[in-house]
Amino acid sequence: MWKHVAANALTLLIVGLFLAAGVIVWGIGRYDAPGPLTQAMCLRVESGATMRAVSEDLAAEGAISSPALFRMGADYSERADDLKQGAFLVPEGASMSQIVDIVTRGGASTCGTEVVWRVGVARVLTEVRELDPVTSRFVELAQFDAAVDPVAPEYTTVRARADTRYRVAVAEGVTSWQVVQSLNAIEVLEGDVTAIPAEGMLAPDSYELEPGEAVANVLERMLSAQARILAEAWAERGDSVPVATPEEALVLASIIEKETAIAEERPLVSSVLVNRIRQGMRLQFDPTIIYGITRGVGVLDRPISNADIEGRTEARLHGAIAYNTYQIDGLPAGPIANPGRAAIEAALNPAATDLLFFVADGSGGHAFAATLEEHNSNVARLRELEAQAGDGG
Repeated sequence: MWKHVAANALTLLIVGLFLAAGVIVWGIGRYDAPGPLTQAMCLRVESGATMRAVSEDLAAEGAISSPALFRMGADYSERADDLKQGAFLVPEGASMSQIVDIVTRGGASTCGTEVVWRVGVARVLTEVRELDPVTSRFVELAQFDAAVDPVAPEYTTVRARADTRYRVAVAEGVTSWQVVQSLNAIEVLEGDVTAIPAEGMLAPDSYELEPGEAVANVLERMLSAQARILAEAWAERGDSVPVATPEEALVLASIIEKETAIAEERPLVSSVLVNRIRQGMRLQFDPTIIYGITRGVGVLDRPISNADIEGRTEARLHGAIAYNTYQIDGLPAGPIANPGRAAIEAALNPAATDLLFFVADGSGGHAFAATLEEHNSNVARLRELEAQAGDGG
């Protein structure tokens, strides 16, 4: 009897330890994950304020999802007692770990004005913003694309202010070449870079810039962030994901990133990819063809042709066929963009479905199907919607 009791107690202890470990890993993931703040804010920390008060202010402003987890993270990192007085810029999407760093590191504590370079797939927008002292939110003074627009006079004015802060916000799905070209064009950075980092290994995120900082240093921060995200996601991967290495997971994630920007669709797109791999089907994803042709340099300025799909136009492009998932089995030769955390996590934790197909649904999302018959019906519905739109209906 006592043996049974001891065995049951040991089993419960082991289960409890595994559950505790899982909770810790989950908590770390949430603490480091992008936060819910949709617009940058200025957080004012008064003299004598506590981390509890700060966490409650942040929650009230929609900057964090869990005040308790925020405080636990600050305690765990031994920074709960390092709170500094001042007015601190909290950028949109800042993680709890980033905010703890902001309010405890000291140094510059002003939120007056900021310049943000938004690196997108097709263009780079420069935003000039100023803090509204009433709402503690930033209002846009100007937005322009330096490649095609004249420099906004507001930019020149804000650049002359000593308290202006600078950030670069890199969108999910951009290529490493696009990131390097964009950073090289930011005039507050120094030391242009010519070597392009490995595709997929730069973490899309918002990064604060110091005037005079080297471009290579910013790239190193992006590389370190992506390596950490990939390692954490790989440690929490599903049991039966058909990828053998983190590098293969990154390839999978980059395809997901290029196929959808809708959060709830990422696990579904991942399931389509995974199901096709398991059944030995070719992936047949258009973005892989585009990357094979462009290698991420610039944007393909024409529609994909049948010759592209069949690989007939790629004979003169060294190695391009290795990315054409209409012509090769399995994954392409490498990532086709820099995926964000959500796409990486979706790649390693696909939804449990029998889906094998999807097509645009005409409203910005996709219609998914498990059978070819259902898929053909979805395609026909899309063509009908396109015809109606063409007729002005």
